[in-house]
Amino acid sequence: MHSRAGSGRRFRQYRIERRSRRPDQQVAPDGPQPEPGARPRSHRPAFSLASRFIGLLDPRQRLTMVLALCTLTVSTLLGLAMPYSTKIAIDFILLDTPGPEGLPESLGLPTDRMSLLWILSGAMVAITIVSVSVGMWGRWQTTRLTKRVQISVRRRVFAHAVRLPLHRAQALKSGGVASILREDAGGVGELLFSMVYNPWRAIVQVSLTMVILALTDWRLVIGSLVLLPTIWMTHRAWINRLRPMWRDIRLSRQRIDGHSTEVFAGLRVVRGFGRETGEASRFVGGNAFMMRQEILAWWWSRGLEIVWQLLVPIASSAILLYGGWQVIEGNLTIGDLMMFTAYLLMLLGPIEALVVSATNIQNQLAGLDRVLDLISEPLEHESVAPGATRLDRDRVAGEVTLDSVSFVYPGSEKPVLEEIDAVVPAGSIVALVGASGAGKTTLCNLVARFYLPTKGRVLLDGIDTRDIRPDDYRSILGIVEQDVFLFDGTIRDNIAYARRDATEREIIEAAQTANAHTFITDTPDGYDTLIGERGVRLSGGQRQRIAIARAILADPRILILDEATSNLDSESERLIQSAMRELMKGRTTFIIAHRLSTIRDADLVLVLEAGRIAERGGYEELAEAGGRFSELLRIQQTGAADAPIR
Repeated sequence: MHSRAGSGRRFRQYRIERRSRRPDQQVAPDGPQPEPGARPRSHRPAFSLASRFIGLLDPRQRLTMVLALCTLTVSTLLGLAMPYSTKIAIDFILLDTPGPEGLPESLGLPTDRMSLLWILSGAMVAITIVSVSVGMWGRWQTTRLTKRVQISVRRRVFAHAVRLPLHRAQALKSGGVASILREDAGGVGELLFSMVYNPWRAIVQVSLTMVILALTDWRLVIGSLVLLPTIWMTHRAWINRLRPMWRDIRLSRQRIDGHSTEVFAGLRVVRGFGRETGEASRFVGGNAFMMRQEILAWWWSRGLEIVWQLLVPIASSAILLYGGWQVIEGNLTIGDLMMFTAYLLMLLGPIEALVVSATNIQNQLAGLDRVLDLISEPLEHESVAPGATRLDRDRVAGEVTLDSVSFVYPGSEKPVLEEIDAVVPAGSIVALVGASGAGKTTLCNLVARFYLPTKGRVLLDGIDTRDIRPDDYRSILGIVEQDVFLFDGTIRDNIAYARRDATEREIIEAAQTANAHTFITDTPDGYDTLIGERGVRLSGGQRQRIAIARAILADPRILILDEATSNLDSESERLIQSAMRELMKGRTTFIIAHRLSTIRDADLVLVLEAGRIAERGGYEELAEAGGRFSELLRIQQTGAADAPIR
């Protein structure tokens, strides 16, 4: 496991990799390679990311953003009146350059200096109130829009992630998905401020300030323009390097989240093998490595701030020297100099803020980049033609045909299944038998359309499942897996997961059929009992029976039972077998059972060996044939009656 010294070694390797690649490339030492089937990670330029971000907004959101920018423009214009009031106060009221007599008579203002000060102060207060009020409305609209964009992007990422091909969804890990949803998708909304709202305010303020300064003394404006090359050079030198760094940091955080989620999900195993210290060390090592990455990005960010912290006082000193000389020469008044200095700070302030906030922009753009990578991955149903067949549940008979089916997992070259041919009549029960790794679960995954065959076809009532909408096809499926997954919630919610409109009576009847009603009513809150994450408050057999009740309530046309009674005690299994026989009547059922005693009622037994069908036939027929099935049966009979096949 990685220690602190290990994180230092990894970080040195990271730095070497970073120097050897282009500035815009992502580096992920010691990390997982791209998953099979995943699209290569893109390295989009900032302009392309900005364009894609605007594309995420719907027309109404864009209109709201435009209105907010309009109010920001008005607020900024009003705010620019404040420095000019300094010139009026000094030249026209306090000093005689030219004094109150210089004010236009058309304004009808008094000549008393104190009265003029009251009028000027009142006008500035009024302008400030209007400016703040108008600006606050726009800021509120932008803040509200930011939250709506966050929700919208998170919803889109979530909806896309759950529809990825199964191998890609599993590669993301639950903690990794949570990291993308929380950090990356959440940061996308903040771009409204960092990339749109704040830059627009800076552009308006800088542009108008330049105009005012040009009207005061064009030579001073020429000096101010010297700053523009500095902005460009700092952008080229620093900003282009920051986004890949922040992307690497987000990838590290995703791994840490994935690891911690995995550890707590398997806490019994961690404790059982005494690995608490090792996992804690691994967690600390990952965080230490990410901390070093963050410090590296911090130093690059601080380089920008140092440049501007030096530049602003230098520019102000130069203006003071030149402007003071012009006052001494009689070319400018003191009011002009004070006004120009104030406007210069209003010119440099937004530019400095933009340069400093550019680090946050690159961080958020890195998150947007990762979000776009995810939502650009193909969905599992993208191979379905636009005119795909819609299933009518009531008309599905349930005949399943396996036509020369072969399958290779993405990223592998070794076939898991080869040339599987079988016709499973509607309503029949087929048992899949074979040693671990023979391909039984993979075959059921193909029947469930979690994967598509590499070669051959899986047909439902003569229709290739590739041509059926996945949602329609899954609506006729019921699955009880070996590793039962229950959601954190009540027992009622988990049984009714496949049918949210199920009545209380239907839920209870499903539980009774699955032999779960008795233990449910024995719990303190009955069907309202909270079972915890993954059903941790229930025993293995209880979780299995809840899963069976869930499948019963779904009333499927095709039923897949993967070791469906493996976690039940002998008495519960006996009670449930009769109920399951009733459930399977009229439904096409695939049973994976390592204990051959559970498949006596099967209409067809397929014996798989090394991804091929070694034998097929009825239970009694194969038991007397003297082949592989007979051998497996003899092994179980001479050993424990319910010993699993190895």
